[in-house]
Amino acid sequence: MSEPLALSLGQKFELERMNRAIDATGDTQALRGLAKQLLQAWQSQKAATQWVMRQQLGGASQFGSGASLNAGMLEDLRPELGHPGLDIL
Repeated sequence: MSEPLALSLGQKFELERMNRAIDATGDTQALRGLAKQLLQAWQSQKAATQWVMRQQLGGASQFGSGASLNAGMLEDLRPELGHPGLDIL
């Protein structure tokens, strides 16, 4: 059996940095915008994961048709590019 998924040290630091930024924000509009960005990023990551699984298994219909991935989504998921909407944190 494979090891459980774990965050890297860099991911743990980024998570802590974002948690502190959220805790320090009192502006409800900013928090609402951040929540929407995070929801979009989460759904994009799910779509990317399903796309990779389909590619590895060779079947396009095994995980449902709702998980499509386009080139723009790939750009958003590349960690070295950052996420423009989250750079304010």
